Amino acid sequence: MVSTLILEWWHWEIAGLALVLLELAVPTFFVLWFGFGAMLVGLVLLVQADLSLTAQISTWVAASVAMTVLWFRVFKRSQHKTLVGTAGGEVIGEVGLLVSAVAPFERGRVRFQRPVLGAEEWACVAENAIAAGERVRVVSVEGSFVKVAKA
Repeated sequence: MVSTLILEWWHWEIAGLALVLLELAVPTFFVLWFGFGAMLVGLVLLVQADLSLTAQISTWVAASVAMTVLWFRVFKRSQHKTLVGTAGGEVIGEVGLLVSAVAPFERGRVRFQRPVLGAEEWACVAENAIAAGERVRVVSVEGSFVKVAKA
């Protein structure tokens, strides 16, 4: 007598939910996609109930790998990481446009074409008075503002 393993759609949903919850305990942001893959197989099995076990497992593996690859390709860590709280060495020399005038002991605002340290606009200080609309270069990062000089 040969017994075959029969998985129902709700088995996949429970397994998927368990994997998603496991992500809370193991925060790798990797197990999550295998849980979503299992949930997808549960939905496919709900629509097409006569899917073989081999097809179910193949669909789960393919969906999980595809979602994982898509996630890490679309959201690369190096491109979407903010640099708040890091050393200003990468920012020094960046050129921006002064949107509000700056003078000694008075703060102004500078806007950059691309985000610098996670923001496009920063409060700034300068040793000399600089009018709004001038191009400025970042000299240093001092706490929550940048020190600029005329470019």
